[in-house]
Amino acid sequence: MSLDLVFQYLLSPTFFHGAAMTLLITVSSLVFGLLAGFVLALVNQVKFLPVRLIAVFYLWLFRGTPVLFQIIFIYNVLPTFGIRLTAFASGVIALSLNEGAYMAEIIRSGLQAIKSGQRTAGMALGMTKLMVMRYVVLPQAARIMLPPIGNQTIGMLKTSALVSVIAVEELLLVANQTASATFRYFEALSAAGIYYLALTTIFMAGQYWMERSLEPKRSRAPKRSVLSILLQPAAENN
Repeated sequence: MSLDLVFQYLLSPTFFHGAAMTLLITVSSLVFGLLAGFVLALVNQVKFLPVRLIAVFYLWLFRGTPVLFQIIFIYNVLPTFGIRLTAFASGVIALSLNEGAYMAEIIRSGLQAIKSGQRTAGMALGMTKLMVMRYVVLPQAARIMLPPIGNQTIGMLKTSALVSVIAVEELLLVANQTASATFRYFEALSAAGIYYLALTTIFMAGQYWMERSLEPKRSRAPKRSVLSILLQPAAENN
């Protein structure tokens, strides 16, 4: 065990590039997953049955099959239909489609949590449906949806490691290749673990900041340190 080697890996361009690739995959998949989930959540509210059945089929398909299967399927099967994608694009598409199925349920539950009376009141004031959604529903639903979306973001960060099976040079693949070449598995995987923990900490702090900014009474809420945020789940379990 060599802590100096762990520190050397942490500062190496190869590991930094792998961590940057992991972050890029996570953010890209999350953004496209949110867009897909929002569209699916709106489609689920359409009264036209055939359209709703398409949304139900999508949810059934992408929640019912493993995300690893979806990554391999898109990467290997699409080229047989003349659709050639890079490994990175295949991974992001697969993760985005899978994430969209889960985001759709989060967004749907958040939108349905807002009472219909508030929508009716907005319409009575002369607001269009789009304005009601923009100024009445979404600001309130965002406070409900943000915690589970934050959990999905952290989950996506860890799930992104699965794209290593199609040779995307993200953090886990870089660590595994380095360890295989040097047989220093502890040092290489420890460096990757530190990067994962650092990124997770950043996401958790960002989630807390966003939750606080959306809280109407945030000025009365006591300020908390990042350490207290990280220790909160453990305290709640005791």
